[in-house]
Order: sequence, then C-alpha cells, then structure tokens
Amino acid sequence: MDRMHTQQQLEFLEKERVRNELDYLKAQINPHALFNSLNTIYGHIDKSNQVARNILLQFSELLRYQLYDCAGEKVILEKEIEYVTNYITFQRLRKSENLVVNLEIGNIEPGLNIAPLLLVVLIENAFKFVSNFSGKENKIAIKLFIVGTTLHSSFLNTKEIQQAATSVNSNGIGIVNLKRRLELLYPQKYKLATKMENDFYETNLTIDLA
Repeated sequence: MDRMHTQQQLEFLEKERVRNELDYLKAQINPHALFNSLNTIYGHIDKSNQVARNILLQFSELLRYQLYDCAGEKVILEKEIEYVTNYITFQRLRKSENLVVNLEIGNIEPGLNIAPLLLVVLIENAFKFVSNFSGKENKIAIKLFIVGTTLHSSFLNTKEIQQAATSVNSNGIGIVNLKRRLELLYPQKYKLATKMENDFYETNLTIDLA
C-alpha cells in the first residue's frame, strides 16, 4: 500500500510538472510573437518621428529582458536595477508632465543576485495609483540601496484623499503574487510593510540576498 501510494504521488507530481511546463511554454508564445513584430512596427514609423521610435526601442529592451534574461531563478542585481530604471523611464512617458519622479539608487554591491521582476510590481502600483492633481505636485519617489547583503527599497506615491484604501493596498493580483513569490523564494528573509496617510502611500520592502 505504501509503494502504491508513493507511486501515485510521483505520477501526480510528474503530471503537475508537465502541466506547468506546458503553461509556461504557452505563455511564451504571445510575447515572442510580439517581440518579433516590433521590428516591423519600427520600420513603419516615419523616420522623422524619433520620439515614437525611441519609445518603441525602449519597450523592446524591456520585453527582451523579460523574455531572455529572466529565464533563470535569479538574475544579477545590477541587471535588475538597470531594468527597473528603464521601466520607470518608460512608465514616465505615459504620464502627464505634472508628475515628478525621483529615483535614488545607492551603493549596489557587486556579486549579489535577486529573483527577477519583484520590484517592478511595486513600481507599477506607484504609477497606477499616483494622484492626478492639477493644482499641486504629483510625486513618485523610489529608493534602492544595499546594506551588507540586504536590499532596502521604498516606493512612495502621492494619492488623492478620496482614493479608497482598497485601490492601493495589498489586495491586487500583482501584490498577492509578489507576496507568494517572496514567501517561496525568501522565507524568513524579507519584510514587506505599507504606510498610508491622507496624501501619500508608501511601501517598503527589504530582502536579504545572501
């Protein structure tokens, strides 16, 4: 009976592995097709429209990183920071000129690795829920720095007072997935905290990368 139970468990795990691999491969099809189409789109943009061409090239670099550089479980921290910087620049283009974005990157020690695409979830939230005041400053402030082997990061955005707490807190799919990934990849080695005031929302994430 024990052998039979063990065999059933092994068969179940194998089926799960195959299903997950198929899901992963299926998820790759559309991004690859999109990436391969970017050259065609680029060629159809008038050469005088350099702004549009540059935006498309920037988007292409973001997609390239997600498709090819994030294949492994970990990436070099400097590469992830470079991706984050490009992502912020790209997101900035989609917002009005009435938005101030401050990015501070402190000392980044070489030789550290991080699971890819963790920080970008919190950056995306900051851009998604930042205020849209017409008469005063709208602001996003992002700080990244290393102390020892621990990555410290903070993500602050101004918000409108009437903005519901549920729109900026941890109930979104992206945040739920982020928490789950952190639990699996960095058990007992991370801290995720949020702070909400009338006019701003802030998330702080620390991860021991050792």
